[in-house]
Amino acid sequence: MKRIELALEHFMFNSRWLLVPFYLGLIAAVGLLLVKFLKAFIVLVPVVFNGDGGATLLGILTLVDITLVANLLLIIIFAGYENFVSKIDTGDNEDRPEWMGHVGFSDLKLKLIGSIVAISGIELLKYFINVKEVLSEPNGNQQLAWLVGIHLTLVFSGVMFALMDRIAAGSHAKTSK
Repeated sequence: MKRIELALEHFMFNSRWLLVPFYLGLIAAVGLLLVKFLKAFIVLVPVVFNGDGGATLLGILTLVDITLVANLLLIIIFAGYENFVSKIDTGDNEDRPEWMGHVGFSDLKLKLIGSIVAISGIELLKYFINVKEVLSEPNGNQQLAWLVGIHLTLVFSGVMFALMDRIAAGSHAKTSK
């Protein structure tokens, strides 16, 4: 019976490798974001020289938005792989990010919600730059209200995640004494 249990545990432990295709897909998604970034950049170049300041700012915010999503994907890829599959051996590479190997599931959750809030904030800023056009649309007020509401919900969720993690860390510290 012990041999069956041991075989089952090895099988379950090795099943973590089923996550690798997901991470490879996310790496491919970063490549797709690079294509999207380059297209947005190419469109932005003539706007910088011929367009108005608002259009230029919107284009730059779009580039920042795409970059934040790419950064978010890399955080998920690295931290998820290291937390759930295997440690990434980079040797003594000086370019290894400081946080790699130190981001636990709780940290990953906070980085994820922080990035989502930042992305939401940039999207909201895009609307505020064109607030006159947005408000002139038939449902512009409702659209803007929904965007602000969603952003505030994301901010509140992030604060609650951080608060829950802090409470959990405090209770773990008390039980380990």
